Amino acid sequence: MQDARRPEEGYFGIGVYQAKRQENVGVLWRGAYQLGAAFVFTVGARYRPQPSDVYKTWRRLPLFSYIDVDALMAAAPYDCPLVGIETEGIPLPNFEHPAQAIYLLGAEDSGLPKALLERCHRVVSIPAVRSASYNVAQAGTLVMYDRLTKRQHGQEDS
Repeated sequence: MQDARRPEEGYFGIGVYQAKRQENVGVLWRGAYQLGAAFVFTVGARYRPQPSDVYKTWRRLPLFSYIDVDALMAAAPYDCPLVGIETEGIPLPNFEHPAQAIYLLGAEDSGLPKALLERCHRVVSIPAVRSASYNVAQAGTLVMYDRLTKRQHGQEDS
């Protein structure tokens, strides 16, 4: 299995903009560790450790907190595009993951604001049978799983 944190194979981070529920950040963090993320982050909200995190993910995968999107972008690694995850975008089955990426999910109740979507280099959407949106941690986990499986099966990096 590939380690997505090895530079020659690319890397990614994933985070939530103005998360409402700390539990969702914790679930996303655990999934990010399992699926090879190099880091996780929050924008506009600080994460408080959850007693349910018996795996102590913070010892294995860093979490960064940014006061706003400008701070996130100032700290972004070189050549690491911002990929928004929202209801309107390139359908995930057709999406080619960049070698390096910062995936950004929106708040549970309001998603990513239009002004922030315009700052994203790409926007990806997750198909669904129903019109209701996914839970933010589920959406992030689906995107990370898609990245992992496509890279394992030889998707060309764009």
